[in-house]
Amino acid sequence: MSTSQTGQTPLVDIQSSPDRRNIPIDRVGVRKVKYPMHVRERDNGPQHTVGDFTLTVDLPKEFKGTHMSRFLEILGQHNHDISVETIPTILAQLRERLVAETAHLEVKFTLFRAKAAPVTGKVGMMGYECGFSASGGATDRFELLLTVPVATLCPCSKEISDYGAHNQRGYVTVRVEPKGHLWLEDVIDMIEAAGSAPLYPVLKRPDEKFVTEQAYDNPRFVEDLVREVAISFDKNDRVVSYEIEVENHESIHDHNAYAYLKRSKV
Repeated sequence: MSTSQTGQTPLVDIQSSPDRRNIPIDRVGVRKVKYPMHVRERDNGPQHTVGDFTLTVDLPKEFKGTHMSRFLEILGQHNHDISVETIPTILAQLRERLVAETAHLEVKFTLFRAKAAPVTGKVGMMGYECGFSASGGATDRFELLLTVPVATLCPCSKEISDYGAHNQRGYVTVRVEPKGHLWLEDVIDMIEAAGSAPLYPVLKRPDEKFVTEQAYDNPRFVEDLVREVAISFDKNDRVVSYEIEVENHESIHDHNAYAYLKRSKV
């Protein structure tokens, strides 16, 4: 039991009361928590951003509920110092404060990169949807989450047409378990190299000509794209396991093309 702000009236702690249904819960906690954080850039210092957090723990069968406020208290204790380095500490604090065997944290954020056009060198800011997924306790796991847009050009369209070929924007979404430290930017570079051409925030006419011809010279089905990303991951010793999901927003069809694969190198 706890006391009210006046210190006079005791308040019942319902969450800690026993539950007799004999059913443990795998994950319980809070979602859609917006909180400031920073991400270390490969070529620069920390980049400040806003994370969208999900924080959960397992709930033993004996307890009726968890204490939701404690998730936010623990997040607040780090006072913006939330990064890859501090995530294990947050997980340990969640397990201790909530009497849990395993704690889970997932955060998604936008990582911005200065990106130069291929010919004129005009620079703009390109945003990539990234994130981290981590578990600590009975099971320990850490994954990088990314969605990277690329341009794809249809090999069939190129082959059967007298001139031109239809192209589309493809979205490559991956979950990567790293060995040691793997930069988000390294994963972005591998994915962009697998497409028909990368996307850019700023393109002048010479750049547009270059990118259009680059895509034409590198046609990709959605199957090609998912395989090319897998080959890059397989060659990288810092990648332990991965999931790849590719969705092409088709320009001449009223549907999207889709491919998925999951692999472990251990």
